[in-house]
Amino acid sequence: MKRKHWVLLLICFWILLVDQWTKHMVQQTLVLYQRVEVIQGFFNLVHVRNTGGAFGILSGGRGGLGSLLFVAVSLVAIGSILVLFARLKEDERILSLSFSLVLSGAIGNLIDRLRFGEVVDFLDFSLFSYHWPAFNIADSAICLGIGLMAFELFVRDRKKSTKSQAPNPK
Repeated sequence: MKRKHWVLLLICFWILLVDQWTKHMVQQTLVLYQRVEVIQGFFNLVHVRNTGGAFGILSGGRGGLGSLLFVAVSLVAIGSILVLFARLKEDERILSLSFSLVLSGAIGNLIDRLRFGEVVDFLDFSLFSYHWPAFNIADSAICLGIGLMAFELFVRDRKKSTKSQAPNPK
């Protein structure tokens, strides 16, 4: 098996394990909407449910067409990531890592949608008067993966523009 496949399997295994375990612990420890202050004015553990997309976008009632839409979007995203991952070259390590993170996050939240019709969120941050919507480990993996992907594409673009601007010796 190729190195990139091992990366995918290991990242997915660990992210899914930590994601599902932490969500389980939150559900067992905190009642719905309970908040436990960890760092005053900055970080809380909460037990909330998200029926919508990232950060509660398009949230509404549990079940119904909205839930079906998010399950379908998740399945399309997972399929697309797998196709793109298969096309990666073995030396594209950062992209391999980033696709693995996004894939594991998408699968983690899909598991919740299939089990509960919504996603369990529990990490809650505030800074001064700004409050970030609650999120979970799967969301963190998706954001980190997309950030790594953006960084890699930015670096590639800079390398290409540097090469194209270099004088061509004859």
